[in-house]
Amino acid sequence: MGKRIVFATNNKHKLEEIRAILGSSFEILSLEDIHCDVDIPETADTLEGNALLKAEYVKSHFGCDCFADDTGLEIPALNNEPGVFSARYAGEEKSSKANMDKVRRELKGKDDWSARFRTVLALIIGEKKFVFEGTVNGKIIEEERGSQGFGYDPIFVPVGYEETFAELGNDIKNNISHRAEAINKLKNFLNENNQL
Repeated sequence: MGKRIVFATNNKHKLEEIRAILGSSFEILSLEDIHCDVDIPETADTLEGNALLKAEYVKSHFGCDCFADDTGLEIPALNNEPGVFSARYAGEEKSSKANMDKVRRELKGKDDWSARFRTVLALIIGEKKFVFEGTVNGKIIEEERGSQGFGYDPIFVPVGYEETFAELGNDIKNNISHRAEAINKLKNFLNENNQL
């Protein structure tokens, strides 16, 4: 394995995506791997703020160089909601099904169903903080399609494709997604700066 860095998450889907994108030049540790069993509060009102909160928590409590992400689905017709509240849009139980149902309910009667996913990554190395961002534009569709992916993937069709993220599969998604863009920026930064 390569350089070691903590990704401040226990979301197995995100871990798989990140490990697939970063490849073998990095060994990605999860919160579980460093024995952090705290549900780190995400109390900021921006994606950037939440990503920094999570990374700062790990750095201050465990002393590890780390990165954290926050991702939001932003829908112009809904004033860019659910945004920072994407995971709990329909309630604290974080149900993907309930979240998708609420988005489609809120969009009923609206002409514009365009949307974008935005991921913000906050990296802390030593005392330095860096932020990377990735976006993918697309649209929300009425029916759920596909069995891969997670979250809003079954109702999100990226620009240039007919299939949802949940239909495209991880190989394609990991090349075009918001998270892939942000992670590739992180990867290039680490490689270019030999930071780890």
